[in-house]
Amino acid sequence: MTDPMTGRMTGTMTGTMTGRSRTPLAAVLTANAVSVTGNSLTLIGVPWFVLQTTGSPARAGLVAMCTTAPVVVSALVGGPVIDRAGRRRVSVLSDLVCALAIAAIPLLHHAGRLPFWALCALMGVTGLFHAPGETARAVLLPQLAERAGTRLERAASLFDAVSRGAGMTGAALAGVLIALVGAEAVLLLDAGTFAVSAALVAAGLRGIPAAEPQRDAPPVSAARYRADLREGYTYVLRSRLLLAITLMVMFTNGLSYGWSAVFLPVHAREHLGGAPAVGLVTAVFAGSALLGALVYGAVGHRFGRRAVFTGAFLIAGAPAFLVPAVTRTALPLVLTVAVCGFCAGTLNPILTTVLFERIPDRLRSRVRGVTTAGVLLATPVGGVTAGYLVERYGLVPALLTAAALYLLATLAPAVFPAWRGLDEKEADDPRPGGLSRTGPSRPSPGPAATTPRPPGS
Repeated sequence: MTDPMTGRMTGTMTGTMTGRSRTPLAAVLTANAVSVTGNSLTLIGVPWFVLQTTGSPARAGLVAMCTTAPVVVSALVGGPVIDRAGRRRVSVLSDLVCALAIAAIPLLHHAGRLPFWALCALMGVTGLFHAPGETARAVLLPQLAERAGTRLERAASLFDAVSRGAGMTGAALAGVLIALVGAEAVLLLDAGTFAVSAALVAAGLRGIPAAEPQRDAPPVSAARYRADLREGYTYVLRSRLLLAITLMVMFTNGLSYGWSAVFLPVHAREHLGGAPAVGLVTAVFAGSALLGALVYGAVGHRFGRRAVFTGAFLIAGAPAFLVPAVTRTALPLVLTVAVCGFCAGTLNPILTTVLFERIPDRLRSRVRGVTTAGVLLATPVGGVTAGYLVERYGLVPALLTAAALYLLATLAPAVFPAWRGLDEKEADDPRPGGLSRTGPSRPSPGPAATTPRPPGS
């Protein structure tokens, strides 16, 4: 809980040790930074690898679909498993499996044994294991923030700022390294980042009760698993705000994934001079988002969340699609994504804080799994649809269509009453009967599961 007078964390949350220490929070932030850096390498390296080896935007979109569809599946069913197996253990295992799968791509390609279906399968493995690991780390943030003695809003902003900074670094590295040493070497580096992340979590979260398996859980059974899973879905469906967030971000994430996996690489290849431009645009977006997250962490609590969220999302999304549709030079796009990125940097801290306030600790992994699955449900379709639209109608019509759809989606918080809940600090009651007001509650996911991925993120 947060003391409203001092802004410091007070009391003891379930599963949090009484001693103050910043080491576990620092370990998770560092692991996240390393992991996000690797994700940025993959985000640029894999589409470029596919375009180089096949020359097909549609195939780049298909690989994007094969990457994201398993993420949705694992998020749909993985919540109860994370709690029972232990968040630390799941995070480490998922990173190690992803490291092996990513490393296999350039190694098999070098050996001449990487048919297209195998590339899709390996990217599917990374998607299947990535979501549980990311969820396992994210749901620990409230306990780690309290243990470190910091405000939840500040910890959420720091979590997002670190991710944005790592995304900026990874994007810049990817663009340069692809040009210098090729996409295969970039993927090997990405595999190394997964291994480093696993080591940091294994060491930094040792002895944290909330990161260990549940000791008092009922015996494992199919009926118990279904009940746990159903509890998470019931919770989301009975909260109008969580449902509204999930549906809106699901739609915008699908559009954003098409931008990063297809639209931007194709635009860079045809008009901006190649992979370094992709790295530049992505890095500028991430750097501006880092600044936006830091600014929001410092002063954002003084403003209404709904007003900030609505205005920022309107600016963060559609312009990034519109500008490359009307200009073929890099400077207007770079300036646009700088503004978009700053606004996007405020989105994750707002949603993370709101959801931490609403979701009780015992349900966090389950609810986070549901919301993660929900917001990612459209990403497989977004990637493959973007590739099809570019091949069928051309890049400019596809970008204009996506810009219009993004603008319509981001008007939702200004129109629908459910979004008023962004400014209300109340805990959702998953039982029949709806909501119960408790003030700032024991929290929970974040970018978290339901947070958006504006273009370039």
